[in-house]
Amino acid sequence: MLPSFFTLGNIFCGFFSIISAIDGHSTRAAYLIILAGFFDVFDGKIARATNSTSRFGVEFDSLADLVSFGVAPGVLVYLWMLKPLGRVGWLAAFLFLVCGALRLARFNVQVDIISSDHFNGLPIPFGAWMLASTVIFHEHWFPHQNQSVLIAILVYVVAVLMVSNIKYRSFKNIPVKGKNPFKIMVVASVVLIIIASKRELTFFLISSAYILLGLLEAIPGFNKILATFPRMKLSESEEQGESRR
Repeated sequence: MLPSFFTLGNIFCGFFSIISAIDGHSTRAAYLIILAGFFDVFDGKIARATNSTSRFGVEFDSLADLVSFGVAPGVLVYLWMLKPLGRVGWLAAFLFLVCGALRLARFNVQVDIISSDHFNGLPIPFGAWMLASTVIFHEHWFPHQNQSVLIAILVYVVAVLMVSNIKYRSFKNIPVKGKNPFKIMVVASVVLIIIASKRELTFFLISSAYILLGLLEAIPGFNKILATFPRMKLSESEEQGESRR
């Protein structure tokens, strides 16, 4: 039941985000979507770590994701910026929801077919993070500017990316065993400090960089260009550790 409690936290954040958006608290609603993303990450991690994955958990997680990363972002951006556009605005929010649902359905069907190293299309949590971080970024830096058209274009683009065939890195198989825990803690501390100090900018940059990386890797020959850069030489102790593994 432990992974399901995290999934319950995910869907609670999504529902609370919808209520906050209706009440006019756009920034709070956006942060709740980002918090739901952390719950979504941990429920899967815990399920795999405790070997407690189940068909019920998979279906419950998908339904929670549709609420937190489909309905909640759609309602948020519509009430926040797209409502003055009329039909174009609510159709953008609806398209985001539909593409998110299709993305989840395709993932559930292809989960045992495609490689776990990459996602086929932009994952719906990152699509929701992109919209939520845009709300936070805009409300902090440009609170009195109406950019409905640009936001509508962003929503349409993110929706299309979710149902595209562009490959995005999953980061599920990042090796942890054999790594220096001291270095991991230092890096994690630095990341937390950066997020805490400039969270209005950090979440937006992370979401934008992830989407841009997938688009760049879709360009033929881009990975070959990256491969031409020299790799950092491993230290003697790390080389010995690699040889033992």
